[in-house]
Amino acid sequence: MNLPNLLTLSRIIMIPVFVVVFYLPVQWSYLASAAIFAIAALTDWLDGYLARKLDQSTPFGAFLDPVADKLMVAVALALLIQEYSAILLTIPATVIIGREIVISALREWMAEIGSRASVAVSYIGKIKTTAQMAAIVGLLAFPPGQLLSQLAVALLYVAAVLTLWSMGLYIKAAWPDLFPGKG
Repeated sequence: MNLPNLLTLSRIIMIPVFVVVFYLPVQWSYLASAAIFAIAALTDWLDGYLARKLDQSTPFGAFLDPVADKLMVAVALALLIQEYSAILLTIPATVIIGREIVISALREWMAEIGSRASVAVSYIGKIKTTAQMAAIVGLLAFPPGQLLSQLAVALLYVAAVLTLWSMGLYIKAAWPDLFPGKG
């Protein structure tokens, strides 16, 4: 167990804390849950940076990191769908969650056939993640109806568009393996 892996595990441990804080019947729960999510998002960047910098990449970390990310984002979006109870937030949130499921399945299948490298994380995926994390922090920090929460919804749409774009890139890369001879 190394520091990058501990940071990844801390993200998973933060999820139930995040949920409890989100539902606390106090006004500061918005900012507190946003802070917890922001800290978790920062550990996502930090664990990857440290794993590369300290040469501490492990198979366990490579497995757990994307799981922790997807759990964190899916739980936050599910809470926000319930909190906002609005189709304008539900549409991009379900696009993002759906894409994560499709890409996870695609990566697993590609790894099974030995072509995992062809669906590696793209630059667009990194921009998407940044927009997505910023949007979720904004949505958590500001109650529905406030101007800043409306701006965060708009940023979530940007993240959803980038999500679809990056999914298209992944599928294009995997196309020859998905449909041999149909190139």
